[in-house]
Amino acid sequence: MTAPRRLPVVLLWHMHQPHYRDALTGQYVFPWTYLHAIKDYSDMAAHLEANPKARAVVNFTPVLLEQLAELAASVEQALTGGAKLPDPLLASLGPAPLPTDLQARLELLKACLRAQRARMIERFEPFRELAAIADALASPEHIAYASDALLRDLSVWYHLAWLGESLRLSDPRVATLAARGRNFTEADRRLLLTIIGETLAGIIPRYAELANSGRCELSVSPYSHPIVPLLYDFKAARECMPASTLPEHSYYPEGADRSQWHMTEAIRVFRQHFGFAPRGCWPSEGAVSAATVALVDRNGFDWIASSANVLRASLGASDGSDPRAVEAGEFDRPYQIPGQKLQCFFRDDELSDLIGFKYATWHGDDAAANLTVELENLAKRYVDDPRRCVLVALDGENAWEHYPFNGYYFLKALYESLADSPELELTTLAAVVDRGLAPERLERVVAGSWVHGTLATWIGDASKNAGWDLLCEAKLAYDRVLERGGIDTPTRLRLERQLALCESSDWFWWFGDYNPAEAVASFDLLYRRQLTVLYRMLGLELPESLGRPVSVEGRGEAEHGGAMRRGNA
Repeated sequence: MTAPRRLPVVLLWHMHQPHYRDALTGQYVFPWTYLHAIKDYSDMAAHLEANPKARAVVNFTPVLLEQLAELAASVEQALTGGAKLPDPLLASLGPAPLPTDLQARLELLKACLRAQRARMIERFEPFRELAAIADALASPEHIAYASDALLRDLSVWYHLAWLGESLRLSDPRVATLAARGRNFTEADRRLLLTIIGETLAGIIPRYAELANSGRCELSVSPYSHPIVPLLYDFKAARECMPASTLPEHSYYPEGADRSQWHMTEAIRVFRQHFGFAPRGCWPSEGAVSAATVALVDRNGFDWIASSANVLRASLGASDGSDPRAVEAGEFDRPYQIPGQKLQCFFRDDELSDLIGFKYATWHGDDAAANLTVELENLAKRYVDDPRRCVLVALDGENAWEHYPFNGYYFLKALYESLADSPELELTTLAAVVDRGLAPERLERVVAGSWVHGTLATWIGDASKNAGWDLLCEAKLAYDRVLERGGIDTPTRLRLERQLALCESSDWFWWFGDYNPAEAVASFDLLYRRQLTVLYRMLGLELPESLGRPVSVEGRGEAEHGGAMRRGNA
């Protein structure tokens, strides 16, 4: 008898952190890259390693890959040669004296409290007790009473709390440190730094091995995670929101060339770290437009992925109907634009958001079973349609700290349940492309992203538009200097990369009064410092506008600088 056809199901985890190093000081302003590495990137690899039947697509941004390699090398150099660590929070684990300046000590103390309270601080009694003391001292009036011993112990517990559950369960050194509880010695801190260094150094090789063994597919985003539709044309924002207010500059100068640079550099960096070229592209924030899809196609990719909300708008625009009238099932299949080789996939937003927002409060087994049933119901619905494929795609980093045990038991049960289901086939997008599902024809792509199907998160309000205007002015200055000539190749390459860091989507994400004021101010300053370095590299005077904040103060709330980064993805 012929085996019943199973519905292909793809899990796509997007891994992204912007470049947090201050371009002027060389120090990392935020620790989120290495913290997510020891917690989430490590755990997500461990789940794939532990279950031979598990499959997933893991998407990396090139700027994240570079930071992982840089931080791993920094820890190794600190352990073997005593080099200074580039992150002040990480450096608090080392032998160097803690800062004596009271403001610096206050910043360190507050940094050691930036974690999800219920899941990451109160879970560990010693950490909870230390945090209670630290809360009482977290002010300019009281920080003088915070001893070195308190700050050292806080730092150790902060890093222990950020370790992934797979490390906690498998590495006896972690258990030994946790059992000590208080009064950590320099040797204890060195041991913890060694664990962190080993974990950082292992991230890229572990995923490379998983890909080489067929256990996962690795894909890539444009180099520094820019919003490519806006690099091409600011007016793309009006395709999904016609009333959008745009920056004073009518377009980003030479945006098509810059978009191509981000794609070329993405492929180069990806190949440098993994040894092969990616077949798939998750564009930054799932943001696409007709020009973006054509760009990805020209660069030889086999697939691109975005959001069902983008597809709804595109299908509605194609036939003149209301986009909201498009049936939900329309996105559970590949699409193709006439004349292009590239296959387009659109995530199931509702199922993806169950993981991102709802299941954190469920028992892990129940959540996994619920998602499996939802997918099996789709399998029954699509039993007579062999072209179907369901994509569940979301951030692979920030959701898990809101789950018990970093989502460990949910993810373990999810992989087991999906892999064992007789009606579902856990697979990858490249494998779906290879089987040839006869993509549906897509006549038009309406610009949008996985955030509500629009581009409003990155353009449209006064602060975001002001950020774009600063970038446009810097790009025009950059173009004038390059047109004069006389710049050698190494310098030009450094200038191109610095410009790319200024083009990241993250700056525009944070501008706006819906984000926490402290995070907005930090990202605002970091953005203007990136632009400052670009002007200095060009040998130009700084414009007066770089001395003023871009954004109004935020009024939102978040546990840490990365929490909202993917909270609405």
